[in-house]
Amino acid sequence: MPMFEKGAVELHYEVHGTGYPVLLIAPGGMRSAIPLWERAPWNPVGQLARRYRVIVMDQRNAGRSRAPITAADRWQDYLDDQLALLDHLGVESFHVGGMCIGGAFAMGLAQAAPQRVTSAVLFQTIGLSGNRQAFYAMYDGWASELSPSRPEVPAAAWDALKHAMYDREFLFTVDRAFVARCPVPLLVLCGDDLYHPKDISLEIARSAPRARLVERWKEPEAQPAAMAELERFLAAHTPG
Repeated sequence: MPMFEKGAVELHYEVHGTGYPVLLIAPGGMRSAIPLWERAPWNPVGQLARRYRVIVMDQRNAGRSRAPITAADRWQDYLDDQLALLDHLGVESFHVGGMCIGGAFAMGLAQAAPQRVTSAVLFQTIGLSGNRQAFYAMYDGWASELSPSRPEVPAAAWDALKHAMYDREFLFTVDRAFVARCPVPLLVLCGDDLYHPKDISLEIARSAPRARLVERWKEPEAQPAAMAELERFLAAHTPG
C-alpha cells in the first residue's frame, strides 16, 4: 500500500503501467478515492495502463488518505497534494483526467501548473448550476461520517471547509475567464445530472479554445467510440 507523506498529510496512491504519466482523479466528491473508479461507466485505469503510467490516489481524508482539517483549508490544499505526489514520483509533465470532482481538480491543475499539464480530460465534471444546496448536502454527509473519528476538529472548521469548497462559482476551482483562455487541450465528456450539469460541460466545450466535446459516452453502445476517442486524444497530445 504505497503512501506518500507530506508533513501531516498521508496520501495513498497506486501506479499502474509504464509510459507517459496520466494522473486520474476519482469521482466521489469529498470521498474521492481509487475504488470509486469501479463505479464509473467504465474504468479508464486498466484501459490506459496498457500505454501510460497511470497514477491514481485517494484525496485527503478519503479512502486511506488522511490530513488535518482546519478552517483555513481550501481547494488549493488538494491541488498542492496532487502536485506534491507527482513531484515525489519524479513526474514533471502529465495528462490529467478527472471524473466528477476530479474534473474541477483537473481544471485547477491546468490553471495552477499549465506548463506541466499536457492535456486534461473532464469526465462529467461537477459545476454550479442551481445546485449549491446539493453540494452542501453531499459535504454534510461526508463530514457526518468522518467527524466521529476526528474529535479534534471543531464544528467551525467543518463549516468553514464546506463554504470554502462550495461557495465559489462555476467549476469551484476556476472561473469562466480562465476557461475562455485555458491553454491546455481539453476533452469534455458531457455530464447530465444534478451534480454534473450538462450545461456546464457544454459551456466549457464552447468557451475553451482547445476543447473537444463527447456528448454520449456512458451508454454501453456509446462506450467503445468514447474509449477510442479518449485514446486518440491522449495520443495526439503526448510529447514525442
